[in-house]
Amino acid sequence: MDYNSYFGFNIAPFASSPDERFYYNSPFHSKALIKLLHVVEQRRGLAVLIGDIGTGKTMISRKLLDYFSSQSDIFEVSLLVIIHSEITAGWLLKRIAVQLGAKVETDNKIDIIGYVYKQLSHLKEKKKRPVVMIDEANMLRSKEIMEELRGLLNIVDSDGHLITFLLFGMPETEENLKLDPPLYERISVKVTLTPMDLESTLGYIKHRIKIAGREESLFSEDALKLIHQISKGKPRLINNICDNALLEAFIEKRKFIEVDIIKQISQDIGIIS
Repeated sequence: MDYNSYFGFNIAPFASSPDERFYYNSPFHSKALIKLLHVVEQRRGLAVLIGDIGTGKTMISRKLLDYFSSQSDIFEVSLLVIIHSEITAGWLLKRIAVQLGAKVETDNKIDIIGYVYKQLSHLKEKKKRPVVMIDEANMLRSKEIMEELRGLLNIVDSDGHLITFLLFGMPETEENLKLDPPLYERISVKVTLTPMDLESTLGYIKHRIKIAGREESLFSEDALKLIHQISKGKPRLINNICDNALLEAFIEKRKFIEVDIIKQISQDIGIIS
């Protein structure tokens, strides 16, 4: 028996990988979603979501991806996850073209731009709004990349931009965008994602437990408050603390999680000394 069966869960409530089923619409996340959707729906061109590690940027990006994908008759959406900082402007431009559906058989940037423009015109004729989402955008660190993004944002008509970029990244993303001041000036909306307050943290934990299939409470109120204090309201840390707490309670054959377990596992995983 694992702890999921022991506590009556259908699925693991605090897994580390983003799972759109567990999205919690806190006031902070709700505001971010509304602003980003506004940029896309009004064809404003460029929006940036900035947040520290573990604040929920990836979860929001996946929530938006799910929404745009469900409206495939309106949106042509793609998601690029940047995994290292050595990519070139040419590579990014080609990936964008391919994600938009263009068949690109060249590495010549001028030709690739032509393919992108042709594909954007084709999508406009189909009355579809192209959206390119870039996660870990803080990995985009060259002025040349910023210049290419600005070039694509120059493709407009009377209704607005023919392509919309949503960038998700850590705080240095903003400084990287400033490498090309004209691009930085084109940011239509900038959202800074802050950690959750106590009320949202408590709601977040209870929400994930309920989605996982359990109705009864599992953490004492004092334990929940301590989780918020230790995690500082960051969803990734909350998940890590709660997952370890559930495992510890399962090992000790306890059905309810009190403050002592939270203190113990937080020391074990090195969050507090």
